[in-house]
Parts: sequence; C-alpha cells; structure tokens
Amino acid sequence: MITAENISKSYGSLQVLKGITLSIKKAEVVSIVGASGAGKSTLLQIIGTLDKADHGSVKINNTSLEKLNDNQLSDFRNKHIGFIFQFHHLLPEFTALENICIPAFIAKKNKKETEEKAKELLGYLNLSARAHHKPSQLSGGEQQRIAVARSLINAPSVILADEPSGNLDSVNAKELHDLFFSLREKFQQTFVIVTHNAELATMADRKLVMQDGYLIA
Repeated sequence: MITAENISKSYGSLQVLKGITLSIKKAEVVSIVGASGAGKSTLLQIIGTLDKADHGSVKINNTSLEKLNDNQLSDFRNKHIGFIFQFHHLLPEFTALENICIPAFIAKKNKKETEEKAKELLGYLNLSARAHHKPSQLSGGEQQRIAVARSLINAPSVILADEPSGNLDSVNAKELHDLFFSLREKFQQTFVIVTHNAELATMADRKLVMQDGYLIA
C-alpha cells in the first residue's frame, strides 16, 4: 500500500530525514516512535503529500506521488488519505455532522449521500446523539472521534495519525486506540500512527523506531 524509497529532507542546514526506506502493507497498522526531533512527523507529512521530499520517492497504492502536480496531489490526498492530528481541528461554527462532511463536499460528492454516510459513521462511533452539537458542546474524546469520522468520510485507503491521543486522558486514549483496530477490521484501511504512547505503539502490527533522521528498527 505504501512504499518510500530513500527519503531525504532538509530545512536549511538541518537535515531532518536521512534516507528513509520503508514498505507498509494494505490493512497493516504501523506505529512510528522515537524522540522528539527524530523526524517522525516530517516523514508522515511527506507520505501524506503535505510536504515534499528533497530526494527519494513515495508510492501509495502504486501511484507515484512525485509525478503528480499540485492540483493532482490535492485531489489524491482528498480521495485516498485521511488525517488525524493531535489537535482535532474541528471548525467551531459547524456541527459534528457538518464537520464530518467537509472533505466529501470538497470532493464535490452528493450532499444527501454524504450526510447519510456521515450519520452511519456517527452511529458506528456511538455519537449519533451528538450529530447536531458543535465542538464546544463535545468532550475531548468526542471531538477526537468526530475527527476520526471526518478522516473516514471519503473512504480513504490510508489513515495517517500524528499523536492522535496526545491530548486525551488515559480512558479516552484507550478507547481511541481500540477504535483504530476495529476500523481496520471493518474497512481494511492502512494506518500509520506517529505516537509517544507506548501502549498504542505496542498494539500495532509493527513498530518502527526513528532516531536522528534514520529508521533504526
């Protein structure tokens, strides 16, 4: 599902990634761990097309990302990649249902069909009663599950998560971690998760360790 070959990235004189090569299979849950500054988030952003490598190549589902122009990259990202961040980034003026629908509306999908799918996701996440609540009316755990639903609305093949439970208490963090694996079973999506949470890292099918811009395990 994902292959990266010899990925290098520098910001000025600081070399953040130093020749990363990895391969991730369809429906695999992979965690990436390492100290702050190891390059984990930068690697995730390059895989997710939010940043570009200086050298190397990335393929997702046999599509070579470096061959796409900016418009094609935006379209590919919207349709094939879902993002979950440490901060949920929900838009405060919109309801939970509306927040979930936004990526599908950007993709110009049918409004009625999108809303129906969003309601299905809310049901799956036990949040149906929160559909018309705004983010300020939701708990931290609920907000993050809405962000998860938003990442799923376009049925992407890959979900990239950057410290997804970093702002949650232990109970909500465990619920979120369990949710990732139930989603994998239900939708057969590939998850790549950058985390400092030891429990989540160990739950993954495979744990990759980064240090000083290198993949060391």
